[in-house]
Amino acid sequence: MTEQAPDKPVDFIRQIIAQDLQSGKHKQVITRFPPEPNGFLHIGHAKSICLNFGIAGENDSVCHLRFDDTNPDKESTVYVQSIKEDVHWLGFDWGEHLYYASDYFDKLYEFALQLINMGKAYVCHLSSEEMRQHRGTLTEPGKESPYRNRSVAENLDLFERMKNGDFPEGTCALRAKIDMASPNIIMRDPVIYRIMHVSHHRTGDKWCIYPMYDFTHCLSDMLEGITHSLCTLEFENNRTLYDWVLDTLNTPCHPRQIEFARLNINFTVMSKRKLLQLVEENHVLGWDDPRMLTISGLKRRGFTPASIRNFCDIIGIGKRDSWIDMGVLEKTVRDDLNVTAPRVLGVLKPLKVVITNYPEDKEEELTALNHPQDPAMGTRSLPFCRELFVEQTDFMEDAPRKFFRLSVGREVRLRYAYLITCQEIIKDESGKVVELRCTYDPETRGGTAPDGRKVKGTIHWVSARHTLLAEVRLYDRLFTVEHPDMDKEKDFKEFINPDSLQVLQDCALEPSLSAAGKNERFQFERQGYFCLDSKDSRPDHPVFNRIVTLRDSWAKLTKKKK
Repeated sequence: MTEQAPDKPVDFIRQIIAQDLQSGKHKQVITRFPPEPNGFLHIGHAKSICLNFGIAGENDSVCHLRFDDTNPDKESTVYVQSIKEDVHWLGFDWGEHLYYASDYFDKLYEFALQLINMGKAYVCHLSSEEMRQHRGTLTEPGKESPYRNRSVAENLDLFERMKNGDFPEGTCALRAKIDMASPNIIMRDPVIYRIMHVSHHRTGDKWCIYPMYDFTHCLSDMLEGITHSLCTLEFENNRTLYDWVLDTLNTPCHPRQIEFARLNINFTVMSKRKLLQLVEENHVLGWDDPRMLTISGLKRRGFTPASIRNFCDIIGIGKRDSWIDMGVLEKTVRDDLNVTAPRVLGVLKPLKVVITNYPEDKEEELTALNHPQDPAMGTRSLPFCRELFVEQTDFMEDAPRKFFRLSVGREVRLRYAYLITCQEIIKDESGKVVELRCTYDPETRGGTAPDGRKVKGTIHWVSARHTLLAEVRLYDRLFTVEHPDMDKEKDFKEFINPDSLQVLQDCALEPSLSAAGKNERFQFERQGYFCLDSKDSRPDHPVFNRIVTLRDSWAKLTKKKK
């Protein structure tokens, strides 16, 4: 388990658990994280992971990782492996407590037989559409299936034939016999087993009937001795069925289901179905696209596990659904990297500068701080020569009075280097500025003028002779509106941001970055936080992803719109 913060979080779930321990209802807390292996985990799952593993860690107990693999048509070992990697990457470990719902298929079948023998389940030949028509509405009771009152013997025979593959898919299903007039529509004889002639990634072709989630989940919790089954609010109505199954079967252990609000973040979608659409329709470059709020996407973009855990602590656990601003997530990684990321110089849109009074054959090494607030991070050497690169945006030909960067006749400070003054500009045939001719003051090494003159502007630079050329990818929000999937009249994909990815070639980076590792993160001074792309970067073609900007520019845009 990861180390927990000294101050434990406080929320209604932890209060319930504390009361259960204090009253003696439970001597040990056992939680579980039960993902379905039909896609990659996203930031919403991270909230559940941190909650379940966090509570276990706080109580010196265990959290199980259990795969809800009851729908083989959409599941694969690729997803299983990615989920394991994501949970580990976040800093949590299930130890020996790795389980699969498919581990219990034999036992679940026996429990279904028990319900049939008790007269609490029956085989129904209504189609799914007919079941829907029989279900009724919120104001009208449902209509009983014509197959509801079959004998126990007939149901046992039909269920056995279902298991043996005698029926095609969709021709029949096993339903719990509860109450077609229940005010909770979920309790109106729900399906608990359906036919699927699909090979399972773990059990192969042993089964052609598979249990439904609501039947599987509560019994899996019970079999594992889970004490508190924590899930999001969309399962609140399902709790009645959760309890009915356990109570009807009179199981020796009855976990308590507790619901909490799911995570909703603006400018994104959190539905796995919609994320899958984005991937399969090539709107993004895979599940690990850094614009996706999948854990693998956040990891590839450069987010740290600590920043995501801190984010989950900050937003807390509540009972009501609410929206979290994307800026909160970005702030947590910004705050983390502000402390841990060494500083480097990188010019994303280079403009050549020639220092005309600097000797052509001269080179020198200047000293730069790796972190201005942390002397323990030490210093590094920056090569300096006659030709440099600066940012195109740090020059303006007709600059206003309050523009404190380069313009003809104006003096600026080169970070860690010298004061320079722009004397002349060179343009190409189209009139574009392609080069600046400047002079430097050799008495200002380190950026300080001995005569005490004040220079307001400080810009970053890279030695042209020693530049590491790299591709840099700038990521932005994937959607242009806060709630892309809430407009019922439009497809959420209509709101995809066409500028969510900007690829810059031949960016000029300081040479120390040639030794950067794929797990290292850096602050490019004045630019943001960056890391090597874990998939596409090569020694002969380094690719850096911008993790996050130095400031929340979207917050400013939102204020302007209001």
